[in-house]
Amino acid sequence: MRKELVKKIPLSISESLKIKKKIGKEVSVAIAEAVAQCKVDVISAYPITPQTHIVEHLAELVNNGELEAEYIPVESEHAAMSACIGASATSARTFTSTSSQGLLLMYENLFIASALRLPIVMVIVNRSISAPINIWNDHSDVMTMRDSGWITTFAENGQEAVDLIYHAYRVAEKALLPVAVNIDGFTLSHVIEPIELLDQELVDKYVPPLRMKYKLDPKNPITMGAIGVPEIYTEAKKAQDEALNASYRIIVNAWKEFEKLTGRRYQPVETYQMEDAEVALLIMGSLAETAMNAVDFLRKKGKKAGLIRFRLWRPFPLKDFLRAIGKIRALGVIDRAVSHGATGGPVGIEVRSALYQSNKRPKVINFIAGLGQRDVTVEDFIELFERTYEAISKKPKFSYEIYGVKE
Repeated sequence: MRKELVKKIPLSISESLKIKKKIGKEVSVAIAEAVAQCKVDVISAYPITPQTHIVEHLAELVNNGELEAEYIPVESEHAAMSACIGASATSARTFTSTSSQGLLLMYENLFIASALRLPIVMVIVNRSISAPINIWNDHSDVMTMRDSGWITTFAENGQEAVDLIYHAYRVAEKALLPVAVNIDGFTLSHVIEPIELLDQELVDKYVPPLRMKYKLDPKNPITMGAIGVPEIYTEAKKAQDEALNASYRIIVNAWKEFEKLTGRRYQPVETYQMEDAEVALLIMGSLAETAMNAVDFLRKKGKKAGLIRFRLWRPFPLKDFLRAIGKIRALGVIDRAVSHGATGGPVGIEVRSALYQSNKRPKVINFIAGLGQRDVTVEDFIELFERTYEAISKKPKFSYEIYGVKE
């Protein structure tokens, strides 16, 4: 059974009345309705499994007159991101969504969107990358864009996915950077969960109208995306990097503001049973809920196991991560993507780098699991915890292991 992962604080009666009661909805549909509540001006997308239900429902809302927005049915994902870039540059609030090969097809434009400081919001319904062809879930798509300059967050369940949409627009338009919200394909996108959508009044308060100081306007012409000669390119990249790092404070403050409005609390790094943990696993996405059951099982057996979850992936929440590990002696990092020929998975490599100059140096063991939506059960997580315990007394014999390979 899933656990309630979102911490809640008491609300006043007047505030509580502004939150709609929970209604069973497909998560993709709920995401689309949250996007509509943010009063987007332009939606540009191309259908790809398992993302299609999000933009399909948005198309219905526009067609039925429930959402006043331009819906651009483009010929490819590359064109979808191109249209979003053009629309966002004119100060239109924009949205797109994609998965897997679709994300790869828009790849070159991801870097343009972030370098031009455009507040585009995109939902990535995470799916494996071919070949072989696989329409199911892992994180191999989003890990390809980790250096593209996008703010990147991960949801574990449907409610979090919806809340991260509101948060994405709040952050993107304050930081002037694009935001990618990640949800696991099928595991989240196609399931029905109890969802609380915010009252429109609360959404309007949290996501006010977009006002961009610099925009494409025939009445006040400016240049965007001009050539960057060697004399200025380095400075431009440095400014972009500083902007992404500076967005951390905006991201955290936006979550604090969201907590005051709704009682739902989010943090860059979230933990479970870490107060006295000796070993821990680290993970992102919906599998965290299964891992929590393994933590409970081991706790009943007297083992001090804990769980760390990255809510924020970019900018990397270094200080939050170092606080979260506490005094653990070993850490098992679970990747859901392979970095072929490297010394570990993308998250594993990042974690080792983060610990290199830290006084906290637990032994790190890197597992790559759940590729192509291979089941990772509670029993599997218990085994991964046991393997992490073993790392306390002996040095791991490998940089990483692709877990669950059938003999």
